[in-house]
Amino acid sequence: MSDTPESRLTALNVVLPAAPKPVAVYRPLVVAGGMAYVSGHGPLRADGTLITGVVGRDLPLDAGHAAARQVGLAIVATLRERLGSLDRVHRVVKVLGMVNSAPDFYDHPKVINGCSELFAALWGPEHGVGARSAVGMGPLPGNIAVEIEAIFELAGTQGMA
Repeated sequence: MSDTPESRLTALNVVLPAAPKPVAVYRPLVVAGGMAYVSGHGPLRADGTLITGVVGRDLPLDAGHAAARQVGLAIVATLRERLGSLDRVHRVVKVLGMVNSAPDFYDHPKVINGCSELFAALWGPEHGVGARSAVGMGPLPGNIAVEIEAIFELAGTQGMA
């Protein structure tokens, strides 16, 4: 088996949730100019439930990290559904992670690492790590623990204007 994002996903033995459907007026993913722009996703589990709570109050750091990983899986599910294969993604360009956090919680980057580590495992350290922001805010919609949006460069489009 070749070393591709799809084969790495299989090797990780993870269960992807169903790609989330929009809950308002937006598209989960827009492709433009060789880039895939993924709207904010929440921590959707395979059973359709969401991970909720305020990190640093209701949830400890490790649970926030796990919630961010779950958001990453939801993003991967959207990419796979909309693009047909994760192999169509060349690289992670940018991740914006928003943590529903207590006022005295300051480890937002450690929470968002849950998603970033997943992307690095799928696309490798060269293409799976992009620019990133990790911020605390609250409340998030439905009291979800984490929301993440991301931008990906599609394969075969490097250098496009």
